[in-house]
Amino acid sequence: MNLYHRAICLTLLGLAGLAMAVTPLAAQARVLVYGATPGGIAAAVAAAKGGQDVVLVEPTTRIGGLVTSGLSHADFHSFESLSGAFLDFSRRVEAHYVKTYGKDSRQVRDSFHGTFGEPKVNLLVFEQLLAEHNSITVRRGLTLASVVVRKGGGTNRIESATFMGADGQAVTLAARVFVDGSYEGDLLAKAGVPWRAGREGRAEFGEPLAPASGDAQLQAYNFRFMATRNATNRVALVAPPGYRREDFLPVLAHLESGKITKVFAWGFERGGMMKAQIPALPNGKFDINDVSGGLVRLSLPGKNLGWPDGDAATRQAIFAEHLRDNVGLLYFLQNDSAVPAKFRDEAREWGWCKDEFTETGGLPPQLYVREARRMQGVRIFTQRDSEHAPGDARAVLHRDAIAMGDYGNNCHGTTREGTRFVGKHTGEFYNPVPPYQIPYGTLLPREVDNLLVPVAASSSHVGFCALRLEPIWMSLGQAAGHAAALAVKGNSAVQAVSVPALQRSLLADNSALIYVSDVLPGHADWAAVQWWGAHGGLHGLAPMPGKPGQRGKNIHGQYFAANPGHTADLATPLDAALAGRWRTLGKDLGIAVDKLPLTDGKVTRGEFLRAAAALADVTAPKY
Repeated sequence: MNLYHRAICLTLLGLAGLAMAVTPLAAQARVLVYGATPGGIAAAVAAAKGGQDVVLVEPTTRIGGLVTSGLSHADFHSFESLSGAFLDFSRRVEAHYVKTYGKDSRQVRDSFHGTFGEPKVNLLVFEQLLAEHNSITVRRGLTLASVVVRKGGGTNRIESATFMGADGQAVTLAARVFVDGSYEGDLLAKAGVPWRAGREGRAEFGEPLAPASGDAQLQAYNFRFMATRNATNRVALVAPPGYRREDFLPVLAHLESGKITKVFAWGFERGGMMKAQIPALPNGKFDINDVSGGLVRLSLPGKNLGWPDGDAATRQAIFAEHLRDNVGLLYFLQNDSAVPAKFRDEAREWGWCKDEFTETGGLPPQLYVREARRMQGVRIFTQRDSEHAPGDARAVLHRDAIAMGDYGNNCHGTTREGTRFVGKHTGEFYNPVPPYQIPYGTLLPREVDNLLVPVAASSSHVGFCALRLEPIWMSLGQAAGHAAALAVKGNSAVQAVSVPALQRSLLADNSALIYVSDVLPGHADWAAVQWWGAHGGLHGLAPMPGKPGQRGKNIHGQYFAANPGHTADLATPLDAALAGRWRTLGKDLGIAVDKLPLTDGKVTRGEFLRAAAALADVTAPKY
């Protein structure tokens, strides 16, 4: 067993065969977050900003989830969509490169404003961020074992959770509010919260992207490798445990047919077997991913069905199978004499990065779990929630929004027609939509009154495919953290948290409720415009484009200039028709509309909004 395999066994099998030596109940924290994914970290930081002491429990020894395990090309479309926790994180990453290499360095340019960080840099930044908050205690290497739920009065409440360490010791922690930040939804499941894995049928939520009938299919997983062609920082591949040459022989037919022209596809190129995300990360590193729609893929649909509700041994077996396949494919292409020299020579240019994942032999310690359990909560996010409002450039309005996203429903496939290397993925879709809002109920279970779930959020399969991006998960985590703080302060159920109060906390923390491309965090009118837009004031300003989900000018790859039709245009004079609509909205919001500026053709949109915001007192102190 090599070093990498031992480390993974320690992570996933720490419970197996160990006696439960229980320690006394720990002092109660106000907020406990399970899972130091980016969403979990954002929740912990937000709760701390809200004045709460927080325990952040991570089952592995490495925080940061996939953002520190190979997913270094952040998934978003326009920079104007970034706010709150992820924007703060990316700015810190960029600042690291400026401090280390200089503001005009190649590394700063390659960081793409801090959204393309090397895993080791992302890890460093997350560690530094958590260290700034004395009220956050991070506990690593503790895997959730059980949850105590008090039932009664029509609601359930989590009292404590017990975790197992690799040393066989059990640690029981109590809290007033719990946040499940895990990719798998392990805490919500042990608390008895209803969940689903698999796909709903088309009729259940009226989703065109859903299959005709429901099934157990799950979006495929793969590793996000960190690779380089830089000889001074390159580590040669070794055969993964259980490698079998015969598993990869069918690839040879594709190489001989001419349908596969290269090993690595650059960005969205066709004809490759592995996707090298471009442009490169700082210091000549590449985030390697599955090739969407390709003949040969890294993702393995159907091989992950036991993961969501699986025990440690089941997940370890699935992890090992993906490791054997994903690493084995590149090892075969580099080393097998039957591979044509053209492909073998290209493959040999690549290796793992010597300075990344040093504890696991250059390989990422986590599998890319795109989808596992999905809570079935107060509000189920579906395909309709990210589509255009009728005749509008904007998506459907959610007045209870606590986050927004700019991506779309994206699924790498759920099953495979044919064999591993012959046939095609099915269940795959990439759906362009306008930037969309996410309602608070997406985070809320129905019957447990002190749990918030920002990652395994309440959604359909199709809806989840628009939520499952790390910048969005960080926004949802940030909302969960602030909601937890408000629930503690008000001694209330999380379902009873005031949404307007939560929205004010989020705006004070620079987290967007709606996409506005010309008024960004830091702008003097940020809070006013966000508040007004979240209540519908910016809907109806631009018609639906001819092409649904129309994006701005392409920068490169999946990144675009600002989404058209989503400006506030604060310097534009307020015309009579819009003034009438806005006065009606102000009245609905309880504003003394007689105190608003007269609309004489000279008053601008900005002047009107500032006056409305002042009357409503929407501003809040900065954290």
